[in-house]
Amino acid sequence: MLRSIVSDNRLIPISLYRAVIRATIIMGGLLSASQGWSQAVDVTASVSITRVLAEKNSRETLSGNVVVWLTPIHKSGTSFAPAPRKTYTLAQKDKRFYPHVLVVPSGSNVDFPNFDPFFHNVFSLFNGKRFDLGLYEPNTDRSVLFDREGVSYIFCNIHPEMGAVIITVNTPYYGVSSRDGTIIIRNVQPGSYRMSVWAENVTTDNLSALGRVVDIGPQSKDLGTLHLQATADTMSHHMNKFGELYPPQPKGPY
Repeated sequence: MLRSIVSDNRLIPISLYRAVIRATIIMGGLLSASQGWSQAVDVTASVSITRVLAEKNSRETLSGNVVVWLTPIHKSGTSFAPAPRKTYTLAQKDKRFYPHVLVVPSGSNVDFPNFDPFFHNVFSLFNGKRFDLGLYEPNTDRSVLFDREGVSYIFCNIHPEMGAVIITVNTPYYGVSSRDGTIIIRNVQPGSYRMSVWAENVTTDNLSALGRVVDIGPQSKDLGTLHLQATADTMSHHMNKFGELYPPQPKGPY
């Protein structure tokens, strides 16, 4: 059996030679991965939403809570590792949901803790993930698995003023606009992507028109300004979980 090889007129144990070759291969792979990761870029965009105020015959400009996500076009060779499983939270406090807009990767669990001193009944029956958590008391929690891509409008069956949105995406590359309209999507690998946009109270046609294929790289990482026009008020005009109008609300805490 061969136990050594000749290199530069010296005998080297075959086991040592193989170990050196393996280490060289591993280091080469790590170097390639490091070089690939170093090419990742932060993608930026800005948004402007205009809403017509009928009662004032004027226009209001909004910028926050617009979501942009980039889905790799796999035929281009762009790929990404699955996002680590994580639990997200949509809290109920002072008859409001926090945060108002939440983005989660597909397959994530979302907790719905009740921090109010009264009952809530969280439900979503209109779009995206459909569920009804029923009545649950203060300082208790419920959880829902968001297992497919889509937009879910979240309401409370007791308090009509409560509303939130959960957007489930099949990509780790997404960002939510700040109050000044800035969006940053971190560590995007170079490649071709399908850009998708969501904004509250903006029509599907308007959002679809903004969707497009984009090529991301060190020289092409600014998506420009996205102009939207709000034409509805989804959160203020919705039915309860039975498809009926909410009954008159009593005054005071409840």
